[in-house]
Amino acid sequence: MKITNLETFIGSVPLHTPFKTALRTVTVAESIIVKLTTGDGYAGWGEAPPTHVITGDSLASIEYAINQVIKPLLLGTSLSAYERIFEQLEACMIGNTSAKAAVDMAIYDLLAQYAKLPLHQYLGGYQSEIETDYTVSVNAVEEMVRDANQYKQNGFSILKVKVGKDPIATDLERIKAIRQSIGNEVCIRLDANQGWKPKEAVQVIQQMEDLQLNIELVEQPVPAKDIEGLKYVTERTETPIMADEAVFSIYDARQVLENNAADLINMKLMKSGGIHQARKIATLAQSYGIECMVGSMIETKLGISAAAHFAASHPVVTRFDFDAPLMLSGDLVHGGVNYKGSHLSFSKGYGLGISGIRSEFLK
Repeated sequence: MKITNLETFIGSVPLHTPFKTALRTVTVAESIIVKLTTGDGYAGWGEAPPTHVITGDSLASIEYAINQVIKPLLLGTSLSAYERIFEQLEACMIGNTSAKAAVDMAIYDLLAQYAKLPLHQYLGGYQSEIETDYTVSVNAVEEMVRDANQYKQNGFSILKVKVGKDPIATDLERIKAIRQSIGNEVCIRLDANQGWKPKEAVQVIQQMEDLQLNIELVEQPVPAKDIEGLKYVTERTETPIMADEAVFSIYDARQVLENNAADLINMKLMKSGGIHQARKIATLAQSYGIECMVGSMIETKLGISAAAHFAASHPVVTRFDFDAPLMLSGDLVHGGVNYKGSHLSFSKGYGLGISGIRSEFLK
């Protein structure tokens, strides 16, 4: 079970449609791919996309952290002491959560393979199939309405609508038009990506409540560091408020939970530094009676597979945001989770169920 090699590759898969939020526009899904190999021939896989505006990580910084700092730490170590490995991984660098997450995924992939279990079963096996939402990017009202209807026709009953890029009156116009067009049977979640100020967030959410637009939740309405502002919005609206960029670590989660600053938490492996740390956040949230979503950045099926396996393993995770691979022009990997409309299921293979990567999507 000794780790004998760590390799990195650069993946690059074009999106078939640009992904637009209040923070950025993405046309190509780039990421650092990690392959961990053991002396007895097992291979574990991980992925880290650069998301400068959220994690602060770039392709270059991720690659450096993995090859120059983490790799020397791992080579020659035995997976039988995995708790020590995870402790060293967390302590070896400040931040760099994306790099840590990619290596963490690969380690868990190996551990589950040695246990001869799919990863979600190795982690707890709470459920074996999950349903994802689909994201409606920020665009002109007519385009967002058209996209929402298309996703509904494609079988998605939960839509995550991006807002926060323009004045709140424009956002309200978008949501009214989408709700009127798709009807009430489709669940709508809003994600402002830190785009509103506390008072205007309260104003627009209360207007949506008065109009009975039936919004399931509003994700990260205010800037990430503004915990008081997040609490202000949560206390003054009936609609559940979800913390996303405000929660990277278990310490961030504790601050949000102790202050009753949000009703829900969105965990992402790229924020937490991987599955090991995300499990701690999930358990803490469960102790407060707070439900969680597991989401993702613009990742390929490799990173999404790891996130989905984790999400399916824990009862506190009740919402899932894993549509990124459906936005891509192709699959970077062989294997991984299976999509049937909005539903994700897991392959019968062990670990992540990844058998290799496609060379045509490597730089």
